[in-house]
Amino acid sequence: MSTLVATRHPTWLPSLLGLFIAVGPAATDMYLPAFPAVEASFGTAPGTAQLTLATWFAGLAVGQITQGSLSDRFGRRRPLMAGFAIFTLCSIGCALAPTLTWLAIFRAAGAFGASAGMVIARAVVRDLAAGQDAAIMMSRLILVMGISPILAPSIGGAILIFAHWRVIFWILAVYGTACVVTGWRVLPETLPPERRTRLGPAAQLQRYAIILRERTFLTHAIMGGCSTFCMFAYLSGCSPVFEDGFGLSPNGFALVFGLCAISLVICSQLNARLLPRFGLSAMLTAVAWISLGGTIVLLVLAFSGVHVLPLIVAPLVVVVGCQGFANANTNAGALSHQGGHAGSAAALMGTFQFSLGASSGLLVGFLTDGTPRGMAAMMFCGMLGAVVADRFRPRGGSLHP
Repeated sequence: MSTLVATRHPTWLPSLLGLFIAVGPAATDMYLPAFPAVEASFGTAPGTAQLTLATWFAGLAVGQITQGSLSDRFGRRRPLMAGFAIFTLCSIGCALAPTLTWLAIFRAAGAFGASAGMVIARAVVRDLAAGQDAAIMMSRLILVMGISPILAPSIGGAILIFAHWRVIFWILAVYGTACVVTGWRVLPETLPPERRTRLGPAAQLQRYAIILRERTFLTHAIMGGCSTFCMFAYLSGCSPVFEDGFGLSPNGFALVFGLCAISLVICSQLNARLLPRFGLSAMLTAVAWISLGGTIVLLVLAFSGVHVLPLIVAPLVVVVGCQGFANANTNAGALSHQGGHAGSAAALMGTFQFSLGASSGLLVGFLTDGTPRGMAAMMFCGMLGAVVADRFRPRGGSLHP
């Protein structure tokens, strides 16, 4: 496979990367409507299925710190295909899991493999573009990725009508196999051998320390991590809130979830159009404050005891939609000065984000009571942290390489 020249790429490449990076959201969201069925199947208490989501996030956190180093050393293609192979095997393990504990273990191991797609797709973007151009390309990638959270819960809900929840994981295994084959047959190599690095553990730790000392990376990574904390509080809490609290069916839950996902996709595409006009820095600040405002509204409604579905959904649509801006822009800002080791920087950022996501999932699981209060409180904490981090972020031209 020939190496692709930087800054030049086929028009179909963002769509291909979207297929790869969407493995994470698909594997996260497809089984969310099945939480009550999983708990009933294993005879466990309400809220225990959320622990399998927390182990999934933990696996993504651990996996990304490894996958970035591997992709910087061996190129993008081979680690990507190996990761998807692991994901496929572990999805089969989830389908056959005899207990909730084994399901959680296979979820963690599968996340380790799936993290390859999430890290390496971002590193490929940085191989080809930087700064504002990278944010625009990332927005186009998120359009493809965004289809996953729209369709995945609906597919999961439809499966539950006709089949057992284990069928969901057989479908994910087929998806993983398709990614292995497509990556092998189609994906170009964007990191030529002369740009690869071979570092031992000590040197790799030193590289991470250098990346963390770079203020532009650190502040954008914290903003992205806090936004992820908010988003994963929503992902972990939405199924109990809407299915148990509001009594929605799996298909009804999928419709609400899909509405929020549509908002995310629309905003990600608006981001590509608005960036040339307003700039990356101004967009990041505005979105952080709008998201914080949405979580405050949700928090007030939740703790006031308002039990009106449209009133709860409305601020969620706003906050989740803002992730369409935040995801691309915080990633582009964090990696804007990391061209020499984009894989390691993307891995470090991903590990930080999903570590916060795992903690968010656990906290929301402990706070689950059938009301939106736990979810709203954690979402507010995440966006408050993002606004604080924004105050320390370098402005203007420092975002351009």
